[in-house]
Amino acid sequence: MLKKILAVVAGIIVGSICVWTVETVNHLIYPYPEGMKPGDMEGFKNYIETLPFLGKFMVIIGYALGALVSGFIATKISKDGKPTAALICGVIFLVFTIYNMTVLPTPIWFWVLGILVWSLVLAGYRLALNKK
Repeated sequence: MLKKILAVVAGIIVGSICVWTVETVNHLIYPYPEGMKPGDMEGFKNYIETLPFLGKFMVIIGYALGALVSGFIATKISKDGKPTAALICGVIFLVFTIYNMTVLPTPIWFWVLGILVWSLVLAGYRLALNKK
């Protein structure tokens, strides 16, 4: 049981690092408006609204990478051959993603991809089982 908990925690940490890395690159390409202060939620909402398609799509790419790596790491650490740890990681990330989408102005295509992309934890799970 402890191994499964550690697998989920590790999957969440590594998956979060992947999402953060892609989003950091995204903010280098599409920087915040000048003068925007940390914690300025209205400013951040405006930034999201004016972000071009590629800027929003890069967030989905980050989610996809996070899902894949999270599922892979959780499965490798749990070492039980079951998708349980990977699926728990996916559900946790999905809850946070839905929360973010409810508080930020995101288009419908972002909702669809933002929800579907977390199923990639199962691809990470399958990659972790691959012995080749």
